[in-house]
Amino acid sequence: MPRKPRFNLPGIPQHVIQRGNNREPCFFTKANYQRYLDDLNQSAIRFSCQLHAYVLMTNHVHLLVSSTETYGISQMMQALGRRYVCYINRRHNRTGTLWEGRFKASLVDSENYLLTCMRYIEMNAVRAKMVDHPAEYRWSSYAANAQGQQDPIVTLHPSYLALGSSADKRQMAYRELFRRPLENPQLHEIRQTLNNELVLGSAYFKDRIEALTNRQVRLRQPGRPRTKGTQEGAL
Repeated sequence: MPRKPRFNLPGIPQHVIQRGNNREPCFFTKANYQRYLDDLNQSAIRFSCQLHAYVLMTNHVHLLVSSTETYGISQMMQALGRRYVCYINRRHNRTGTLWEGRFKASLVDSENYLLTCMRYIEMNAVRAKMVDHPAEYRWSSYAANAQGQQDPIVTLHPSYLALGSSADKRQMAYRELFRRPLENPQLHEIRQTLNNELVLGSAYFKDRIEALTNRQVRLRQPGRPRTKGTQEGAL
């Protein structure tokens, strides 16, 4: 079966996930996490990508990233994968693949869904019951977005900047978003969209992407489509 083509639209953020092979760890020591972030930063700069949110879990990573180049995100992930896998194999005396196939990605509607997607990413360690609050997890962008900690790989997205007129106001408004957990329908929508590599957004946004790409952007409804005659009979 041919690979599903990616959505490559400059300026539109993508929610990216890459899992360890067979769901096995891709980070073994604290030094591994830091090396991944360093490699990510270098690859992002090289391919004109901007990272808005991230979390590094034991056996997978989530990134929210945009690029000014059509294939920037794909090129960034390919370069990052090669650099990091070579490092891990040398450092831990191993061979073979580290990642479970190619990464998955979904387009994200900045106006309506970007902040929700950021919360989803930065709450991963809480949902996994590794910590009680996202501020307690070191390997995510929460400290940068919610607390103003300097993080060289994080670029503030315009939707985030619109939260307030100053850094303090933006951080306070962002922290307020985390007072309410994401509801199950939101979690389900984000996961389904990402796993099927479709589009996370409003109906208007999906219509725009569909018109631009001439591709499926929504999950197909189960069951066979009704014929014209069946539709008329139902009236």
